[in-house]
Amino acid sequence: MLVFIPLPSHLFSHHLLTPSPDIPAVATVADGDVFKLECHDWTGGQILNNDNADDVRDVDLTKIHNLTGPVAVEGAKPGDVLIVDILDVTPFPHMQWGYTGVFEKTNGGGLFSTDFDSKAAKAVWDFEGIYASSRHIPGVRFAGIPHPGLIGTAPSQELLDKWNERERGLVAAAGDVVPAVALTPLAEGAYVGQKLPDKVREKIYAEGARTIPGREHGGNVDIKNLSRGSRCFFPVYVDGANLAVGDLHFSQGDGELSFCGAIEMAGIITLKCSVMKDGVKLLGLKQPIFLPSPIDPRYHEQLIFEGLSVDVNGDGKQYSMDATVAYKQAALNAMDYLRRLGYSKEQAHLLLSAAPVEAHVAAMVDVPNACVTMGLPLAIFDRDIRPTMQGIEKKSYKNAALRTDGVRCDQK
Repeated sequence: MLVFIPLPSHLFSHHLLTPSPDIPAVATVADGDVFKLECHDWTGGQILNNDNADDVRDVDLTKIHNLTGPVAVEGAKPGDVLIVDILDVTPFPHMQWGYTGVFEKTNGGGLFSTDFDSKAAKAVWDFEGIYASSRHIPGVRFAGIPHPGLIGTAPSQELLDKWNERERGLVAAAGDVVPAVALTPLAEGAYVGQKLPDKVREKIYAEGARTIPGREHGGNVDIKNLSRGSRCFFPVYVDGANLAVGDLHFSQGDGELSFCGAIEMAGIITLKCSVMKDGVKLLGLKQPIFLPSPIDPRYHEQLIFEGLSVDVNGDGKQYSMDATVAYKQAALNAMDYLRRLGYSKEQAHLLLSAAPVEAHVAAMVDVPNACVTMGLPLAIFDRDIRPTMQGIEKKSYKNAALRTDGVRCDQK
């Protein structure tokens, strides 16, 4: 049976991915049904198809992650596993474009917000079938890997309380820092797109978990390979499972390093749900497991950049087995190479976020240096970017869309 659940009746939150067991399902499907869900882009239409980044600079982060759902699946009970097959992910026919953004350090930031003292920049991407290209990052074109950045089941009250306790503990230990180390419940801007008693709504706003990170139920995991043909296994914590989806991406690099780092889009996702009885016990499931898409683009030839847990691009500090530091160093080395090709710092940052780059943990046993690699697909460029005996040919690629006041990130 094919079920269609349209906008806007299914919207239920901004910072809530079925974040509370108190949010009732807005639709119910049978075990084995195929159904379609329409999804906003993650900012709810705040980012425009234009040539400046003022909208990225001014985005209201209390009005993001309007998700589709919750959708209940008949027969799903706590302790079961919800098997979700992702059958298709497409942009809306009338919106054949998406965007990638670098956020301000003081408004969302990103992995490099402190390193760069980030200022807003963006690239708008045009879709042509399976391909994406951008007037803001010339010289590249690649096949997308459309996927939901955010998908998961509803938590139980016990699990929700556990999230809030541990994340509030992080905030208390770190103090008032920018960017924040965790995001605790926030009533401002919270949205549940259905009529609920005032006391229930107030409870949801006071306790509902923010959707920025992934957790045990799934959530905002931003795994680019969860695309067409993927199969997901989610723990069930409440009757019906209460699945929610949003934050669709046309493409993304491993790590989504600029925070608004995929090619964000609005569109339609087609899913099939099945229930595995007692699946949590049968699989020993503590967090979701996934089967990746069988139809990823074939970008086998890559230029690979190594990163170690030493800040060689900064103050030279030695870290012990820190994979995050190693990932950042690999990305910074790749950015430096792209700048030698002629791309600006903003373009390099956006490209590594949006293109299908592959990051891998190469070694985690050789103290003190964890090793992470980042592979840049050669075929996405309109020229050969491999090193030659003469060095690297530099061209002019202008720049990404920037703030109209001309303020840019640190260019050192």
